Amino acid sequence: MHILLVAGAFNSLTQRVHAELRDRGHRVAVELALPDGSLPAAVRRHDPQLVVAPILKTAIPEEVWTAYTCLVVHPGPVGDRGPSSLDWAIHEGVDEWGVTVLQADGEMDAGDVWACVACRVPPVAKSDLYRGEIADAALEAVLLAVDRFAGGTHVPRRQSELCAQDGSLRVRPYLDQSVRRIDWAEDSTRTVVRKLRAADSQPGVLDVLLGGEWYLHGGHPEGVLRGSPGELLATRAGAICRATTDGAVWIPELRPRRLPGRPPTFRLPAVQALGDRLPPLPEHAPPPLPDAGDPGWTDIRYREDGSVGCLSFSFPGGAMSAEQCRRLLRAYREACARPTSVLVLGGERDFFSNGIHLNVIEAADDPGAESWANINAMDDLVEAVLTTTDRLVVAAVAGNAAAGGAMLALAADEVWCRSGAVWNPHYGLLGLYGSEYWTYTLPRRVGPAVAERLVRDLLPVSSARAEELGLVDLVVDADPDAFAADVRRLAAYLAGLPATEARIAAKKRELELRESAAPLAGFRERELARMRQTFDDPDAPYHALRRAFVRKERPRHTPPHLA
Repeated sequence: MHILLVAGAFNSLTQRVHAELRDRGHRVAVELALPDGSLPAAVRRHDPQLVVAPILKTAIPEEVWTAYTCLVVHPGPVGDRGPSSLDWAIHEGVDEWGVTVLQADGEMDAGDVWACVACRVPPVAKSDLYRGEIADAALEAVLLAVDRFAGGTHVPRRQSELCAQDGSLRVRPYLDQSVRRIDWAEDSTRTVVRKLRAADSQPGVLDVLLGGEWYLHGGHPEGVLRGSPGELLATRAGAICRATTDGAVWIPELRPRRLPGRPPTFRLPAVQALGDRLPPLPEHAPPPLPDAGDPGWTDIRYREDGSVGCLSFSFPGGAMSAEQCRRLLRAYREACARPTSVLVLGGERDFFSNGIHLNVIEAADDPGAESWANINAMDDLVEAVLTTTDRLVVAAVAGNAAAGGAMLALAADEVWCRSGAVWNPHYGLLGLYGSEYWTYTLPRRVGPAVAERLVRDLLPVSSARAEELGLVDLVVDADPDAFAADVRRLAAYLAGLPATEARIAAKKRELELRESAAPLAGFRERELARMRQTFDDPDAPYHALRRAFVRKERPRHTPPHLA
């Protein structure tokens, strides 16, 4: 079937729906709903059999929904209406939620119901929830709705009738800053964390701090530190710790409020964002190998069970700055000093990695120099994984992986991926050739022809398709919360296999043979030569593309590769 995805952005959910529908044999195109574009004309040009809107903040024009069946994904259960569905769910602390696929009509979120799938709401940030449980439910609902439409006999249920049965209709307004505001003199840690999680990653919680107005992004409870409510207590890994009435919270990122006539602002590590405003505070640096049982927040953790070590990391948005890469490399080396035979590298849930940190690069005095430092730090980390010969390394990809982050995963001996993860193993959307030894690892995994196609087509790849291509060795069909535990069990099984010892013994010989034939340094040198040219050229497209990405500038038209 020819399906057109209409979306406000080619975001994580749109990418997943795109990849999964293509896996099922559908012909899928994308049209972005842009302010300066004519959506009716674009839809007529595509002339699809079905229109699906995975994310859309504006109404589909009547000219479109009267001519084509248009299915809209709403991140809420039947009867929930309004633009801040997930925000309200987290703000109110619900345990269960859902995703509904509605047929577009003249009223937002009020159309007939084609499918609805329930899901849990674990205590995580909105963006994590959206890419995890909500995305799983949304995909299930979309696939069900598409199958029902293709069958030609299904009659969608009127939402008003379904809501009349249980009184579930609820139209809620936009969740604005007057509701999100933190009262540091009154709010408990639990309340503060809930408000912060409900605003992550957009729009953030507007607050006044050190004489400026900032949007706070991300929030994690602190287990030990205490102080006067609202007081800044410490820093750690670029985050700031701020006291509540009964404890404290870690805030990883800040975004200054945009001033009239100034360009859009963007998120940065809190310490970097505050700069000289930040008073002297103790740096509560985590140990080189932070224990997973430590009650304090940190973005890198390690746990060890018998012969298995698990080094997990969780960086906001999946971006890894030069400093974050260096800290992860130090932890990786410490983990490699432990007496284990299998080392699992990956997050507990959400993003694996998206590569270099474009926001930090954009904020630098010299973005070209910071780009160079960041890519070299990423390369150092990937090289350490590629040259580990005394144990098996497993990349545990709980969430999406892109660009250099995807190549970091491919450096491991085995790649285990959650069924809901989406891969983007390419760099071209930012005008980059790429590094992280991709010219070695990607062809080694999928062959030269497929590697060339992946970096040329610039399209997302589902976890199932990644396994078919050879990017992934094992797809773990697990809920986001269950993935890490499943991986630990599988890693323990791998460590206990008789063949594992022989595989480890062979790694050193294989590396020596590889180095004698085609040294890894050569791949790195050739890749970095291309990257250096780009970074040093102020007219290279990378700089404008990076700036547009960081400042969330909307494109003028739908990129050709999506159509």
